[in-house]
Amino acid sequence: MKKTSVLVVGGGLAGTSAAVFLAWRGVDVTLVEKHPGSSPHPRAVGFNSRVGELLRATGLEGELPEGRTGKGFGIRRVRCESLVGKRFEETFWSPPAELSDVEYSPSKGVGVAQDRMEPFLRDKARAFGADIRMSTRMLEFSQDGDGVTAIVQGDGEPYEIRADYLVAADGHRSPIREALGITRTGRGFMHTSRSVLFRAPLDEYLKDGIGQFVVDGVGFLTTYGDGRWVLMLDDREYTEAELLAKIHQAIGLDDVEVEIVTTGRWTISAGVADQYSKGRIFLAGDAAHTLPPSRGGFGANVGIEDAHNLAWKLAAVLNGESRPSLLDTYDAERRPVASLCHQQIFARNDGHNRDSRPEDAPLYDNNAMHFGMLYRSDAVLDAGPELPPARLPEQWNGQPGTRAPHAWIEPGKSTLDLFGRGWVLVADHPQWEEAAQQAGVKYERVEQLDVFGLSEKGASLVRPDGYIAWRSTDLPNDPAVALKAAFSSTSAGTR
Repeated sequence: MKKTSVLVVGGGLAGTSAAVFLAWRGVDVTLVEKHPGSSPHPRAVGFNSRVGELLRATGLEGELPEGRTGKGFGIRRVRCESLVGKRFEETFWSPPAELSDVEYSPSKGVGVAQDRMEPFLRDKARAFGADIRMSTRMLEFSQDGDGVTAIVQGDGEPYEIRADYLVAADGHRSPIREALGITRTGRGFMHTSRSVLFRAPLDEYLKDGIGQFVVDGVGFLTTYGDGRWVLMLDDREYTEAELLAKIHQAIGLDDVEVEIVTTGRWTISAGVADQYSKGRIFLAGDAAHTLPPSRGGFGANVGIEDAHNLAWKLAAVLNGESRPSLLDTYDAERRPVASLCHQQIFARNDGHNRDSRPEDAPLYDNNAMHFGMLYRSDAVLDAGPELPPARLPEQWNGQPGTRAPHAWIEPGKSTLDLFGRGWVLVADHPQWEEAAQQAGVKYERVEQLDVFGLSEKGASLVRPDGYIAWRSTDLPNDPAVALKAAFSSTSAGTR
């Protein structure tokens, strides 16, 4: 029997990210993936700046190749007669992007397709010490009060893996979720499409920044920005000659060289799991939420953020810093995020309202969705029900339950670079520094307290995931007592 602290089932973006974030924190993690490598379909492309921040902390962001990450590239969509032909109305999504002078992040996002991102994640996880086992299928699992036992099989005979916890990142069909009897809520099945992935030298037609094309009478054409394109078609069987004809029709040229890479059949559906955990098993990524492709980039990005949220909590429990009750906050924090993303996809003009049932809901700016989500849980103090689920960071102004704000401390160093490894107290007062020492919390002196909504005597307690757990806008009578109480409460601390 192999023993590990955390077993991750599924080697897609969420699962492999979980392995990276866990191993980076020193957790013994094993990942099993039934396929030998990544899917030949690029699938997701373009990861937002919040994900860039998470990868920045591990050192991976700077190791990735540069992609097409120009502002707005890939999300502008137009109806046209063909790629090179007449263009009609541009489909502006709602809400339209708000122009702002505020710089929200030190990261610019990652313009790398999923099939190229996953190998980078696997390599980074291995570099941190994760045990990545490809071509290895989980056959069955069971759990008890002390852990999870999985039977897996690679090239040889089946064998057991015993883990303290299991992360189910096994896709939108998730056999683990189904075996646990966890139901889902959402729009459900919407439609099925055929796809053809091809290469063609068409970059000259992308100079205006539009990367998505609704081609009348053909289908939906979009680019991965690396010479590869995908054409989505109605669901039926196509011969290779028919596919080439459709591609040339969509392009509007019949003399361009086209290489068909692969084809696919995609079921588009939407749903969010009604609970994110059962016992010692946690859902992440598509197993937790199936979110249709959208210009908000909610699917893959939200899955990676799930993994990051869960990883620091598992690490804290496994190393004895926190009680297991901290893990209950994973569902409390991440499930509302997925539900809001589901709502926003159908409230926006994003091409999924084929049933003419748009969601009647307030619309949130994408910067609010990426950087301004509010967490309400026992790991946060003073994030009440009266607050909205999302706002722009400058509107939150350091509200507990939100991501700590970005500001440059010095060239190349952001306030966000102060967080990630452990709990941090942000302040600029000697009494808070002394209080942090007594509480066993790292102290960081920051002069830009205004972005945290603090006076010169205030302080903010920031969690290992860069979210604000508590703040004191002024200096209490006994800062050490106040900080210790807040830290013990929000960390489910054992100290």
